[in-house]
Amino acid sequence: MMIVKRVSKMVSKILRKKDYDESPQGFLVSLVSISLHILVVLTALSQLGVEMTSFVALIGAAGLAIGMAFSGTLGNFAEGVMILIFRPYKVGDFIEAQGEIGTVESIQIFNTILLTLDNKTVIVPNGAMANGNITNYTYQEKRRVDFKVGIAYGDDLKTAKDILQKFIDEDDKIIKDGNNFIGLVELGDSSVNLTLRVWCKTEDYWDVYFKMNERIYNEFGDSGLNIPFPQMDVHVHNS
Repeated sequence: MMIVKRVSKMVSKILRKKDYDESPQGFLVSLVSISLHILVVLTALSQLGVEMTSFVALIGAAGLAIGMAFSGTLGNFAEGVMILIFRPYKVGDFIEAQGEIGTVESIQIFNTILLTLDNKTVIVPNGAMANGNITNYTYQEKRRVDFKVGIAYGDDLKTAKDILQKFIDEDDKIIKDGNNFIGLVELGDSSVNLTLRVWCKTEDYWDVYFKMNERIYNEFGDSGLNIPFPQMDVHVHNS
């Protein structure tokens, strides 16, 4: 039992050096400790002369029956272990999975707990999380923010591009690394559409998004640019 205790502490230290989250550390250390304790007890019983063959067979049969009865639950447990090992997401990440979008509150043995933007708690089984598509919005350090900006036919295209470039240059949260882009993307039915793509730190995404939209709305008109809306010209011919 002393050796088991020391091994458990050693596993805990290794996990801390690997920078694992606190929750997975406790889960994995407990799993190792329980497994080793069971092994010690079985070994001790064997040394005391207890016939282990029938005992092990009984445990195996019981384990098979329990496993069949709780196959879904055990599957969630196994997938939870895989999530903790391969870490497609961690506590604090903002993800989209199984039709839900939210921040990961905790990764439990059988479920992952998400907190949505409108403060709802969503409990998703680990099996569904591990076997479905996961979009992790905070996995990377940088994100691209895309905008589609329309101006009226007849407005000066160069003026619009110069104003957008000024917005990029004046925003400290936009990364100035040469990867930002402004271009004409579409000649629409009612507008000339430009695309604006800028890069920022992941945590600054929404600040950049809202600020840029606000500046476009407030300052385009001052420069003689019109933000168009869908319209239709109807011509009536009298015969």
